[in-house]
Order: sequence, then structure tokens, then C-alpha cells
Amino acid sequence: MAKKTPKIQLPEWAQPMWKDMGSPNLDEVADVINGDLLKRRHGLRRDDFIEILLDARSLVEGEPHWLRGRLLSSGKSSLEMLCEDGRTHFVARDIIARIVLTAHTRPAYIDDKDLLAFERADMKRRSSLHEKVEKESKGSDDSHLWG
Repeated sequence: MAKKTPKIQLPEWAQPMWKDMGSPNLDEVADVINGDLLKRRHGLRRDDFIEILLDARSLVEGEPHWLRGRLLSSGKSSLEMLCEDGRTHFVARDIIARIVLTAHTRPAYIDDKDLLAFERADMKRRSSLHEKVEKESKGSDDSHLWG
């Protein structure tokens, strides 16, 4: 049986990053923008391949206007991405003119069992770390007492 060719074609800059991630099947995690509302899945996700157009006014003369890479995280004021040059870039949302989604590499958040398991384990780790720090801090464990 012949191997099915993927519908999603990655640009050259994204192919090495995709191979480094273990070559996930991109067709299985593509956007669903039509149909039943409960089955629709779209929007930026962790590990997406994206291209960002930066506002030219925020750049030094000669700097490239486009950043291409993999989205590592998205915060209130910035995005963190691993760019094609192999470096991690933190980009202020204020200077982003456009974000182009090249391809998803993970399922939508609600369907991403690996990500949900990671977040649960991370919450447990943080909770136990907070408890440990609380016990070792001055005044021992009496912060819950009144008066």
C-alpha cells in the first residue's frame, strides 16, 4: 500500500523543525472551521509553525520584518518562539502586525491529552514545591492561624 501524501505542505524553513519534532502527522491536527460547533477546532496552539510580520517602525534598519518558527508559548504581552535560526525569540505583541499560521503540529487544547497530562503533573509539582517552601520558611507552618 502506498504511503498517503500529506495535504499540508510545509515550507522549506519548517521542514527541519518538523523532523526534529518526530514528523507528526499534520493532516490529523488541521483546523476544523466548518460544521458542528462542538467539533470545530481552530486558533493558535503550542508548537504551531508560524510566521510573524513585525511592525517596521519597531525595527532597526536592515533587520528582517518576518520571523519564522515554532510557537513555544503565548503570554498576555509576548510570544515565545523557536525561530528557523535555532534561537529563541521573545516578541512583544505590540510590534506584531500579522501572524500567519503555517501548520498545526498538535491537536487543539481540549483534545491534546499529552498537554493536559503535562499541565496536571506540573500543577502537582508546583503545589508540592510551594508546600515544601512553606514548611521550610521562617515561622514554620502557622500562616493559616489567625490573631
